[in-house]
Amino acid sequence: MATPDRQATTLALAHALSAAERGLAVIPLSRTKLPALRSPHRDDPAPTLCRGECGSFGHGVYDASTDPHRIRELFAAAPWATGYGIACGLHPHHLIGVDLDTKSGTDSSAALRELALRHLFTIPETVVVLTPSGGRHLWLTGPPDVVVPNSASRLAPGIDIRGAGGYLVGPGSRTDHGVYGTAPGTAHLAPAPCPPPLLRLLLPPPRAHHPTALASTTQHGQGLVQFVLAAHEGQRNTRLFWAACRAYENGIGPDLADALVDAAVRTGLTAREARSTIASAARMTRQRP
Repeated sequence: MATPDRQATTLALAHALSAAERGLAVIPLSRTKLPALRSPHRDDPAPTLCRGECGSFGHGVYDASTDPHRIRELFAAAPWATGYGIACGLHPHHLIGVDLDTKSGTDSSAALRELALRHLFTIPETVVVLTPSGGRHLWLTGPPDVVVPNSASRLAPGIDIRGAGGYLVGPGSRTDHGVYGTAPGTAHLAPAPCPPPLLRLLLPPPRAHHPTALASTTQHGQGLVQFVLAAHEGQRNTRLFWAACRAYENGIGPDLADALVDAAVRTGLTAREARSTIASAARMTRQRP
């Protein structure tokens, strides 16, 4: 008889393959909700901006696929996986996840309703995933030419956004805290289009940059985020501090802070620890002549 973990892995793979049939790219997750496969570049002394070009697994959402053969390979390489992540921002759905958290002590659902009233939009009927902690994930779709960034409590306290480069824990996944499941009456729905007023709130304000400088800054920021994501226990805070210092030295610290926090949380730090470390890096870099 299969062990409980083996059963969980088999179920997770089945759910992941079902999601892939709907055009959703997936990766295996561990019980901690982190990608089950560790980065092959985690011990590199300097940031490595690799999105899987090296040919190895372990690049987070860049491993995500809708190909059944590749998905089976990913799960075979991670037999401890008990869940799966759904990559956001990819064709054909360009998924946007609205994570209504309950752990912050705030009523994130009420905050979203208040935003809807203030900005004159309604929350459409869409796929809703219930989390073990009592939160909800709303699945929305975005335009193919719009990149929605990840953010944590920027829209309102307790509301996190999963966009390009992020992922949502798929329904049927088993974690240390319980099982994710689709809310009754929503499993048959397709992700609904994001209301335009809400989409505008999710996008960063336009900034005037020289195109070449912007491309260089964006690439450097992605490298720093990947450097943090590659951290394992014993390196997490150190890597985050180093990346934050480089970001502030290069003038992109405020813009990259949310992405660095999000990356640090995925490695196991709390959001409070991550923001404290980033604040320390900001103070240190300001003190330098």
